[in-house]
Amino acid sequence: MAILNAVAEEPVSLNEICEATGLPRATTHRLATALETHRLLARSPEGKWTIGPWLSSFSAPDHARLIDVASPIMAELMQTTGESVQLYQLTGSTRTCVAVQEPASGLHNAVPVGSRLPLSSGSAAKVFLAHASADIQAEILPEASFTGEELEQVGATGLAESLEEREVGLGSLSAPVLDGSGHLVAVLSVSGPSQRLAPSPVDVWGKELAAAAETLSQAI
Repeated sequence: MAILNAVAEEPVSLNEICEATGLPRATTHRLATALETHRLLARSPEGKWTIGPWLSSFSAPDHARLIDVASPIMAELMQTTGESVQLYQLTGSTRTCVAVQEPASGLHNAVPVGSRLPLSSGSAAKVFLAHASADIQAEILPEASFTGEELEQVGATGLAESLEEREVGLGSLSAPVLDGSGHLVAVLSVSGPSQRLAPSPVDVWGKELAAAAETLSQAI
């Protein structure tokens, strides 16, 4: 309970938890890791400890507001591109799809709401890792289908793309959704058959995606 209270107001480092609780560093790390396993704690993209997705689900208004604001923007992007549009949020060491807009017909990529996907492949994973701490990048990159150089490019351009990284025949592009402080809130993605997005998904729909992500960032 002391650890949960220490992270309740804002993300904090392990050292800050130790100072707030008076617990030894090894004990704090052991307990925090256990709480993370049970989704009571999570680590932010900067590597700090914060309230986990299980507890966050009880503070639904912010989450519901994000979905409400995002839905019309995603629907317009789906109509413009003719492709599926997803919104992801970070859930510990995975990304979870929290909203989707899919074309009514035709060949498209379907990602059900609630799907938890790895941070080791796909354009959305690149955006999350590009905003993550060096420690988290070092943890994920050895098993990732992309490189640190690609993450640097994503950080510089604000856009990521992938072709058949996570699934054969699938392509995608993603952009960050940021709050007023510049912190990553979610990742907005467009995905579809790789033959429609090749050779570069960003060249195909990058401007439209970037504009939609910026509109959503301003709206929240």
